[in-house]
Amino acid sequence: MLPSLILMLIAVPTQNCANANTQIEMTRCAGREFQRADAVMNAQWRVTNAAMKRRDAQDTSRGGGFGYAGSLLESQRAWLKFRDTQCVVEGGQYAGGSMQPMVQTQCRTRLTNARTDQLKNLIRSR
Repeated sequence: MLPSLILMLIAVPTQNCANANTQIEMTRCAGREFQRADAVMNAQWRVTNAAMKRRDAQDTSRGGGFGYAGSLLESQRAWLKFRDTQCVVEGGQYAGGSMQPMVQTQCRTRLTNARTDQLKNLIRSR
């Protein structure tokens, strides 16, 4: 249901989210905020993954590299599953209600922003 909701949100004209009054408007705004957060995380993923590949290429102490890039990919896949499942749990308190999609999307945004910071920190000062 969530992917189709996000597609619906994309097709809706932009509005001033600071003045969103209805649940539909607030859910649409939450969807747009998640899209922005996801785009930023994906861009950071590319930067961090490239850095991990370089680190693998430069690391000869372990006979050909530690496998930073592979470990990062495995971590990201696990994190995506965690994020989506965690947000279903958080939205569950509003199951069947009009707030459920918004709460789940806000959770995804919050966790995605935190993951972006984690990805940045992996390559900071190295």
